[in-house]
Amino acid sequence: MYIKRNESGQVVQVSREATAECREFVPPCSPELQSFVAEDDAENLALSKSDLAFVRVLEDVINVLMDKGVISFTDLPEPAQQKLMERQSLRKRRNSVGLMSDGDDGVI
Repeated sequence: MYIKRNESGQVVQVSREATAECREFVPPCSPELQSFVAEDDAENLALSKSDLAFVRVLEDVINVLMDKGVISFTDLPEPAQQKLMERQSLRKRRNSVGLMSDGDDGVI
């Protein structure tokens, strides 16, 4: 692997091949390379979690707009319609497992 360092000597970029920016070779088992990759994985995981939460927000916004008559379901592109129907179906199946009823106090 080839790396680029910042002024402090920390790894800031990695490439599988030597490039104009990544010229220094380090073995894949290098602790500093492993640390850099782990940081990147943590950031990607945080971004993915945020994306999942944001998808739910967008779904709710779309439903509110449809409920208020601002847009109709058929105004959405076909792929968006399919994705919304799939999510609604999955949510209904998940919520219909029957572990809790409306009268339950949250204890299973």
